[in-house]
Amino acid sequence: MAEAQNIPVGSTTAGSIAVAAESTVATRMSAPPSFEVADFPVPHGREEEWRFTPLERLKGLHDGTATADGGVKAEVSAPEGVTVETVGRGDARLGRAGRPVDRVAAQAYSAFEKATVVTVPKETVLAEPIRVGIQGQGGVSFGHTVFELKPFAEAVVVIDHTGDGVRAANVEYVLGDGAKLTVVSVQDWDDTAVHCSQHNALVGRDATFKSVVVTFGGDLVRLHPRVNYAGPGGEAELYGLYFTDNGQHQEHRLLVDHETPNCRSNVVYKGALQGADAHAVWIGDVVIRASATGTDTYELNRNLVLTDGARVDSVPNLEIETGEIVGAGHASATGRFEDEQLFYLMARGIPEQEARRLVVRGFFAELVQQIGLPDLQERLLARIDEELEESVV
Repeated sequence: MAEAQNIPVGSTTAGSIAVAAESTVATRMSAPPSFEVADFPVPHGREEEWRFTPLERLKGLHDGTATADGGVKAEVSAPEGVTVETVGRGDARLGRAGRPVDRVAAQAYSAFEKATVVTVPKETVLAEPIRVGIQGQGGVSFGHTVFELKPFAEAVVVIDHTGDGVRAANVEYVLGDGAKLTVVSVQDWDDTAVHCSQHNALVGRDATFKSVVVTFGGDLVRLHPRVNYAGPGGEAELYGLYFTDNGQHQEHRLLVDHETPNCRSNVVYKGALQGADAHAVWIGDVVIRASATGTDTYELNRNLVLTDGARVDSVPNLEIETGEIVGAGHASATGRFEDEQLFYLMARGIPEQEARRLVVRGFFAELVQQIGLPDLQERLLARIDEELEESVV
């Protein structure tokens, strides 16, 4: 199956579409999903799921040499009625949303000592968001967090990553029937941090899941959001924005697995890159299995290259095993900063730096608006402005 990779600046690709009797998702992975580290071979960089990742910058997370010698300062602020628990590895609520799909995620699952479980009771509608702050304190750390919404509950969760260190973690979102969850995960690490995380969402009947992933900091960030449906009528919206700077590697690998009838998904990720050796990777896999009649899905990735020396690998994949669907499509586009837009604004008296800021803000605007929290939106826009001020152009 042909794939679009290392897309030249200015090109557009519709990625690859496969119509088959059997899904090939498993064949693109080096091993089936598992909670056991030993079930995954040590990657060498030629595997499909690792071919874009600079393994030497993972600080040993991939080969077992990274040991838990550091930590994080974690704080959870939750409205009244929300239960926050610290549980042991044997808690039955862990691992329900999905198993690790690579060796790093399995290592994280095997190495954490205590997990955090946040529960929103049935039919509870939260007026304020649940806020989780994770500040790296240096060294290597592993973590596991579960957010569970009981049937017909509604909540917004903000997860804020800052500080330094090497972090591998798994995050689970379990939505009961009719529940509505919006999650904003911000990666604003120090420049030397390493962060790998698998996000598993299990969406119940007629439930709605919205994820907004925002990545700025870190030397290497590799995130793997995944969505599965536990009943018909589920909806998933996956949004993401990333600003990849000089020398950074930011990788987002998504999978939406439609195996339940009459479910919907929409994926929109946008990135801006600047500086030498800035490298962004976006992999978007959507599978529509034979049982998933009535599926409606679309995925889109767009990248704005602000300087020479930056590289984008964008690979949208769509696999369809049934023709009885509402709709399915995908697209990817990468291009340079438009000098014509800049000239238009400057011709109307707007200084060059301000004009550049307006264009990039406009590029990200639809995704920032999906957050719905004015204080966080303003903070992220200010962070984008900071990145632009450091531009080498």
